[in-house]
Amino acid sequence: MSRPYKVVVVGTGKRGLHHATAFKSNPAFELAGLSDVDQTRLDKAAAGLGGVQTSTNPAALAKEVKPDLFCFCTPPSIRLPLIKIGAESGAKMIAYEKPIALSMNEGLEIRKIVDAAGVKTVVSHQHRYGAHYAKVAEIAASGALGRIQMVYATAPGWMTHMISHFLDLMRLYNGNAPAQWVMAQAAGRSKLGDNHPSPDYIAGVIHFANGVRGHIETGAGAADVPEVEAWWRKNRVGVHGTNGFAEALTGGGWRAITDKGASSGPGSMNYDLDMPPYVADMAAWLDDDKKVHPCNGENAYQSFELTQALVRSVIERGQIALPLGPGENELDGLRRVLPEQPVLLGFEGTRKEYFK
Repeated sequence: MSRPYKVVVVGTGKRGLHHATAFKSNPAFELAGLSDVDQTRLDKAAAGLGGVQTSTNPAALAKEVKPDLFCFCTPPSIRLPLIKIGAESGAKMIAYEKPIALSMNEGLEIRKIVDAAGVKTVVSHQHRYGAHYAKVAEIAASGALGRIQMVYATAPGWMTHMISHFLDLMRLYNGNAPAQWVMAQAAGRSKLGDNHPSPDYIAGVIHFANGVRGHIETGAGAADVPEVEAWWRKNRVGVHGTNGFAEALTGGGWRAITDKGASSGPGSMNYDLDMPPYVADMAAWLDDDKKVHPCNGENAYQSFELTQALVRSVIERGQIALPLGPGENELDGLRRVLPEQPVLLGFEGTRKEYFK
């Protein structure tokens, strides 16, 4: 394919600017267009990036620019219309923010559209590019932990923000083995009206086909990670085996005990470090179909499906088998079944986020 690849970025908030800046800095790409519904914010972003065509109408912009890569960084309520715009623009790749969708029905429709268009998709699980997360993946894959028995994650941020990142990492640490069933419970309604709608707390068990168990919790009831100061970075994700364990803390590096003894190292969430390789791998996949992006849409879909299965378990009060088909909108189901009782906190540091 010819380079540079033309890119249109829709959404010029914090995450949109992360993406636009990374594309602008990579010679494999030409940042050809920016779109946002907020004209003032759009003008400010364009002035900072320079020489970029702008429009508040993403469909018209995509039609005019004819991008090779259509990227959007918008709230999760705006997924399907932008997927359609990207597919209809003739783009070879669509890159967008997690989660894939807010319901299984919408996710199935998105999958149908991109498969029919033959377009590659990338979902922004760029956390996996963090050196500390990658080190745990390396240790898990090396055999140093013996037979893998369990993967786990805890995060005090609410579900729609956080859970797909950590399901993605848990699956990575377990060799991407398919999941067979899940069971979960949830509490708290205050975040159901958020722009990332979620129960205040959800915790669940995942049974993988290779016999490994996954344990995950996100939200107000999640355990503290006292080694990390900033509450949003108090996330722990790891893997246990017969010979030891390895885990990463979002704001506190990695540590492990293996058959070779104890070890640890630095690392923290850093978009300035994570975004460049995440974007570079998009160019590599556009260049060569065999260089599939680590955050490809099909892989992300597995974590999305697990999320929806966990929510369905809350609604249906039982085990949920995978794969999933269409059904009741999961958020509507949560609004119907979650009791009015306030959530109980895992630690006091999140009180201001869940009790406003």
